[in-house]
Amino acid sequence: MYAIIEACGRQYKVEENMTVYFEKLEEEEGKKVTFDKVILVSDNGNVQVGDPYVKGVKVEGTVVSQGRGKKILVFKYKAKKNERKTRGHRQDYTKVIITSIKTGTTTKKVETETTTAKVEAKKETK
Repeated sequence: MYAIIEACGRQYKVEENMTVYFEKLEEEEGKKVTFDKVILVSDNGNVQVGDPYVKGVKVEGTVVSQGRGKKILVFKYKAKKNERKTRGHRQDYTKVIITSIKTGTTTKKVETETTTAKVEAKKETK
């Protein structure tokens, strides 16, 4: 089972027990985080696509740590002018472990079972 969620202006493909690095979230270490903006959910070939989000589906995770990424050096220069600038940047991140993907499948499974039963009944009558 996996889901595609929208968080921090980006889309992430997540699964249960997966470690994901998000841009800085304002949560403390050890706290639970819930992501409501779920775009797609796939459960053993049963795919639900949202318009724009899937209703009744939530992805929960636990914040493990806050940190900073590797330094990125940005070097700018102008040829033949002796102009040079070196700047560094370190992006803040939040490390989250996805604990569960909660879906409202109780009603969905009943609907799919009844539709499959109807299809099978039609095949038997033919």
